[in-house]
Amino acid sequence: MLVAPSKRLCKNLPATTSKSHKKGVAAVSTIALWLRERTWVERLIVLGVANLLLIACAQVRIPLPFTPVPITGQTFGVLLAGALLGHRYGTAVVMAYLLQGAFGLPVFSGWKGGLVAFFGPTGGYLLGFVPAAFLVGWLLERGWAKTFHRTLAALLLGNAVIYAFGLPWLAVFVGWQQVIMQGCLPFLPGDFLKALAAATVAAKLVRNR
Repeated sequence: MLVAPSKRLCKNLPATTSKSHKKGVAAVSTIALWLRERTWVERLIVLGVANLLLIACAQVRIPLPFTPVPITGQTFGVLLAGALLGHRYGTAVVMAYLLQGAFGLPVFSGWKGGLVAFFGPTGGYLLGFVPAAFLVGWLLERGWAKTFHRTLAALLLGNAVIYAFGLPWLAVFVGWQQVIMQGCLPFLPGDFLKALAAATVAAKLVRNR
């Protein structure tokens, strides 16, 4: 004999299923969650602070004598923006940063700005910042933030996107024979450490919904 479920049980089923579904598919940082509940003025303030932090990261700069590409903190700031702010707000911060530089504000590495930066040897890396921030935020929002290793993998994939944009453009200046030696290999250890640092920060601020 079949017994119909009680009204109380039926009422609880959707809520339980919904909560389990959310926990399984979404993982975003506490900052991104907090931003969703703020007014647009509060969001602008937070995004403005994130923009200033990205500018500060860009000024961490170590020139190398054998390549026109310096070691900078820009990639750390870009990847962290995507990880903490999510794909929407993180991409917005990076785009604002690039627009500021394009309009001549001295926000790029070495306090430089202007469209000339986009047509120089490092212009491809700059353009790669936008899809990199988007990809990192998008992956973490879809469950990659559940473990430290997957968070790190998302950040490394974001870094790979920057190389995918930067190396072909750099080859125009140094040639395909030299592009790996001048634009990739010397930077891999530092980029891994920056991704590791960003993953450590993100792991402490990201939680499952």
